[in-house]
Amino acid sequence: MFRQLTIPSLLKEGKKTAVLAVPLVIGQVSQMLMIVADTVMVGNVGVTELAALSFANAVFAIPFVFGIGLITSISVLSSGAAGRKDEAAARATCRNGFYLALASGLALFLLSAFLIPFLSFFGQPANVTAAAPPYLFLILISLVPALGSMGLKNHGDSLDHPWPSFFIFLGGVLLNIALNQLFIFNLGYGLVGAGWATLISRITILVAMMIWLDRSKSLKQFTPNRWLARPDSATLRKLLTLGIPASFHLLAEVGAFSATGFLIGFYGEISLASHQIALTTGGTLFMIPLGLSIALTMRMGNAAGAQEKERYPAIILSGWIITLLFATLTSLFCGLGKDFIAPLYNDDPEVIALAAKFLLVIAVFQFVDAIQVASGGILRGLEDVTMPAWTAVLSYWFFGIPLGWLIATKGDLGPIGVWWGLAIGLTVASIILTARVFKIAR
Repeated sequence: MFRQLTIPSLLKEGKKTAVLAVPLVIGQVSQMLMIVADTVMVGNVGVTELAALSFANAVFAIPFVFGIGLITSISVLSSGAAGRKDEAAARATCRNGFYLALASGLALFLLSAFLIPFLSFFGQPANVTAAAPPYLFLILISLVPALGSMGLKNHGDSLDHPWPSFFIFLGGVLLNIALNQLFIFNLGYGLVGAGWATLISRITILVAMMIWLDRSKSLKQFTPNRWLARPDSATLRKLLTLGIPASFHLLAEVGAFSATGFLIGFYGEISLASHQIALTTGGTLFMIPLGLSIALTMRMGNAAGAQEKERYPAIILSGWIITLLFATLTSLFCGLGKDFIAPLYNDDPEVIALAAKFLLVIAVFQFVDAIQVASGGILRGLEDVTMPAWTAVLSYWFFGIPLGWLIATKGDLGPIGVWWGLAIGLTVASIILTARVFKIAR
């Protein structure tokens, strides 16, 4: 597949991917900065509150990631329509994708809210379980505006207009920080205040995204003339056909990380608070390869829509090279900076010491994590979504979680062993997905 590649073609396609990826990466990082802000500011309230935040976010991540996976289909269809220069298809994707995002957000909120009275079943410390429900309820409501705004962002990004949504989402992060200060500290609402800040910020982002897309002159031909219209069953069916397997793919991966939170909760609130610090840091760094993955999905979708298959090898290889370069930087950041990262979140010596050990594991698996998410993005752009979903289930739930718990208990590594299990799962996923890219791109 790569025999006919030339350095100029690699540089050309790599530059295009990098230019598209920059605002996407920053935009994804800004999404995580809202969680970082909550973690840092709630961490200054107390260890119990930080542990409750970790537990609530582990529960929230499951429906949230499922919804994100569902609306990734908007990126695939919009980029393909742009490649074919099919304006009508782009408009239909935008409108019906927006309907799907709002409806799925509402459905996921309603389903998840039923779990709140049963949080004690997860076996977490009693004080953590008692503190989590009010905050969890508020962030679950925010699923509706969060998925709605991300659906619109996927459409705009796919049409090569990522910067306006980047600034809108960054503004939402800054608003969240200001509201955190107001609700958590000035008004004394603590953890619940962080929930209100997140909900208000996400509603504001959604309103701003709707105003931008409605008034954008450069996207007028790709934006619905009427937002309120009968849903198009054919477009919805296509969105669901691509989105549901992608949802299960992301759900299997992020669900595994959430499951580690539940497993680590058995070791007490110190371990859970340390886990939240590592998870927040690792999740923020993960936004870099995720942004690159989204860019690769759009570029492959655009090339496929334009029937330019000769561009596949250069897009794929240059994408992998860029991804590995960034993985090197993030690995060095975690490995060399583990001792000064943890104190930024909390001042408890036990929390800091354990979080530093978690960060060292994160440094090790940066490379396989980056490659597996980049390969997954490439495959989504080619509308190959079913096999990657099964790969995620196999990698994390048949290898990662069971082996992690085995290492933690039988290997006497405790909570660190759970994280090493994640590293094993990511390695298995990277091998299978990379091999799949080689096969299908031929």
